[in-house]
Amino acid sequence: MFFHRKELQYEAKPERPDPVFARKLQEVLGGQYGEMTIFMQYLFQGWSLRGNEKYKDLLMDIGTEEIAHVELLATLIARLLDGSVYEQEKASSDPTINAILSGSNPQHAIVHGLGASPKDSVGVPWNAGYIIASGNLLADFRANLNAESQGRLQVARLYGMTDDQGVKDALAFLVARDTMHQNQWIASIRDLESKEGVVTPSTFPANIEPSEHSHTLYNCSEGEESSKLDWLKMPAPDGSQFKYEQGRPFGGIPKLEPASPKAHDTLPMEDIQGDNNA
Repeated sequence: MFFHRKELQYEAKPERPDPVFARKLQEVLGGQYGEMTIFMQYLFQGWSLRGNEKYKDLLMDIGTEEIAHVELLATLIARLLDGSVYEQEKASSDPTINAILSGSNPQHAIVHGLGASPKDSVGVPWNAGYIIASGNLLADFRANLNAESQGRLQVARLYGMTDDQGVKDALAFLVARDTMHQNQWIASIRDLESKEGVVTPSTFPANIEPSEHSHTLYNCSEGEESSKLDWLKMPAPDGSQFKYEQGRPFGGIPKLEPASPKAHDTLPMEDIQGDNNA
């Protein structure tokens, strides 16, 4: 069960309307690494977690917090849109205003009534396919670390695209929370690795895995610069030794059987040549 409080988790008060920046903020709201993805990812990971109550509670804590971040951004976007997109009369005589309005998102006014939308900065609707909830905590926490890293990167880039101190203040708060979230996932990953090992899943039988391929970096592109990687000289994180070899095929040349005539595929070349000779 969820409860909503009227207060925002943090202030979202821009100094002035800016419909162009409102459009940019849509990326960290409804984009692949936006707050909608993050809160859905954490909540679905938590809802489906079997056992390990302390991590289930952590996922519910942060997933619920991320809903608050969606509300913060939606409020910030709405305030950036205040009145600004209805300046057509001024725009007709002021090229600066016209240029600004031309860079805004018309759907903010036409479809969403000067409000945020569950889409990214170019209007692509949010997609549930963005979220990862596999049931394996170590795999999921690594996905969470990537999501927080990408999200923090995008918010940091947006911070440098505005001089509005109210917007900067809100974005700085989100950057700080992403710092915490990256640290918590790194700490959680290390905790799980200490118990399970570093390779996921740890439950796959070791005797089935062909060990000659499990720690070799194959050079499959031009040049050998990758052979100079420092970590190749060290043991792998799971304790085995890395190797470096030239890439080569381990299988033969595949030849597929002809398709059924009902598939109407292209005929094999020898059949075409035979028909021509006839």
